[in-house]
Amino acid sequence: MKNCIVLLLLVTNFTFANDMYWSKTGHRVVGEVAEHHLSKKAKRAIKNLLGGESLAAVANFADEIKSDRAYSKFSAWHYVNIPFGKTYAEIEKNKYGDLVQGVNTCLEIIKDENSSKEDKAFYLKFLVHLIGDLHQPMHVGRAEDKGGNDIQLQWFGKGTNLHRVWDSNLIDDNGMSFSELATEYTEMTKQQIKFLQSGTLLDWVEESHVLAEKVYASVETGEKLSYRYSYDWWNTVEDQLQKGGVRLAAILNEAFK
Repeated sequence: MKNCIVLLLLVTNFTFANDMYWSKTGHRVVGEVAEHHLSKKAKRAIKNLLGGESLAAVANFADEIKSDRAYSKFSAWHYVNIPFGKTYAEIEKNKYGDLVQGVNTCLEIIKDENSSKEDKAFYLKFLVHLIGDLHQPMHVGRAEDKGGNDIQLQWFGKGTNLHRVWDSNLIDDNGMSFSELATEYTEMTKQQIKFLQSGTLLDWVEESHVLAEKVYASVETGEKLSYRYSYDWWNTVEDQLQKGGVRLAAILNEAFK
């Protein structure tokens, strides 16, 4: 009996670890892509703050500290709920903060000459993650279903929900590592980069919000998703990862100019 319990714990931990790994891949892609588009000055500043760690390595820091209650005040920073037909400027703001407020706070602290190195490093790590969240459309979804978390679906015969499909299932099913995926998005012309980096933070929020509405319309509760859904939406996933990385680089280049 004791051996069975130990085996069950090992299997449970292994499953959990793999779930966590795949849910982190998209964020690491965003960090890796950004790394290729940083200015020399930004690279030096970031290396100094992170002690040589890459943006991909710290991209999931903001999720990793969620289990520590000392950081619970940051929980609302991972998303922003905007009703369809409304813009961010028109909604009543969450008193606990939101994704937009989180990004702006990170930038304020990073740019403040009076901020400690420790604080700058903390909020830099957070910023890397938040820009990834911004480009996952379900993080700019509806409040009533928790950004798609309450929309139950099947993914290749296994239970999931709409949020998880976009967080991890689509990327997981592709089977590529974050470095392999990132390689696809690093070779771009100056014109392409300039186009992707155009606009403001609120423009990018609105862009993800519009995409979120299309994603909601793409499924029905209980639907069985598989190859067809992946085929239809994979290019969009690629676009969002690419945009996230290139725009993160633009933000960091500006912050450390």
